[in-house]
Amino acid sequence: MRKADGKWPWVFVLPTFLGVLVFYLWPLVKTLYDSFTESGPFGGATWVGAANYSQLIGDSEVYRAILNTVVYTAIVLLGIPIAVLFASLLNRPGLKGAMIYRTLFFLPYVAMPTAISLVWRIIYNSDYGALNQALKAIGIDGPSWITEPWFALIAVALLGLWLVIGFNMIVLSAGLKGIPAELYEAASLDGASRTQQFRSITVPLLTPSIFFLSVITTIAGFQLFDQLFALLGPANPVMPKTQSLVFLFYDAAFVGNERGYAAAVAVLILVVVGLLTLFQFRLQRRWVNYD
Repeated sequence: MRKADGKWPWVFVLPTFLGVLVFYLWPLVKTLYDSFTESGPFGGATWVGAANYSQLIGDSEVYRAILNTVVYTAIVLLGIPIAVLFASLLNRPGLKGAMIYRTLFFLPYVAMPTAISLVWRIIYNSDYGALNQALKAIGIDGPSWITEPWFALIAVALLGLWLVIGFNMIVLSAGLKGIPAELYEAASLDGASRTQQFRSITVPLLTPSIFFLSVITTIAGFQLFDQLFALLGPANPVMPKTQSLVFLFYDAAFVGNERGYAAAVAVLILVVVGLLTLFQFRLQRRWVNYD
């Protein structure tokens, strides 16, 4: 800022700066400090150095939670290619009711995650759920979706996949509108089929949007908690085998009252997400087309 601008620029920036300081920077510093302490049963904290991180490295539940979170995130990332296909179909010229379809796809994203999870809990019910009833109609005995470890994790991931497709479609639809129609016309004159146009024009020019979605989906995947908590429930016997990193943090902080260890888990989540995001930004130089 120039000196001639006076104090007014600082006045306008101050509320945002204070918000970032209070709600982002200070919690980050406090969590980092708490990760080196051990909280007492009646409050207070004692400095224990790297003891929480040593416990973290030797805790098998941490590695299981990382694996569960990675599996969940990988399945939810499948929503990007699915959304590319759906968005391309809905972007065809002359398609009637395209706005209605987009709205229907987007509705799950804006609904309450807890309410949706409770509805899907009924759908996944092994006795009278709609999913197992549909499988039974074609001669397949459906599993106990939310009481068997791997099926429970996949059930949560399928719910997450269903939730993000609508948002992905909106972002990709905006990207599709930015692709010049002349490119498709020229390709059509050259004899390119719709499949060749999709592979050679649509997908390459959508890579910036795809990259954006891959980053935010990965970050959101490592924040998995509310769907897991509402769909399975904390008292579910499969929870220890399907818990995510954030649920592990919740269990340590608010159930076990191990706030120092929970802070170490939070720092681990921050580091993992940061490294994955950095890796994605480095990798995007090879496949994202900004021209």
